Amino acid sequence: MFLYEKKLQYPVNIKTPNPKLASIIISQYGGPDGELGASLRYLSQRYSMPYPELKGLLTDIGTEEFVPPRYP
Repeated sequence: MFLYEKKLQYPVNIKTPNPKLASIIISQYGGPDGELGASLRYLSQRYSMPYPELKGLLTDIGTEEFVPPRYP
């Protein structure tokens, strides 16, 4: 049985919104040079790779890029 609970892994308490920081974080994750774009490039390049070892390497790098950057 599948149970879906819509809750965050860590609690988030925002006292004052910071639009400038939000813009930077969004551009790093989803911008043209962001994590998502890099991840999709690695994962699409793996289909034209002739060597299975390198396909695995590109898959590992591409999935690692999906992890959002951590800010202190």
